[in-house]
Amino acid sequence: MERDEKREREMEGWETPKRVECRIPAVLPCPPPPKKKSPAGTLGKRRDPPKNGYFHPPDLEAVFALAPWREASCA
Repeated sequence: MERDEKREREMEGWETPKRVECRIPAVLPCPPPPKKKSPAGTLGKRRDPPKNGYFHPPDLEAVFALAPWREASCA
């Protein structure tokens, strides 16, 4: 009889384990989104100018100067 039971089990194929430690854990709810920082603290407040002043590069005009147009030469 034992051999017949073994053969039946082998013929049935694989079974899903039903033990508690084999189960997929329950789905936990997602955490809430992070809270936005309150802009009320910085809104309306003016910042003091930097102690060393603003940076003025000597060649600032050269950065924004337009390059002369080149005529396209078609061959």
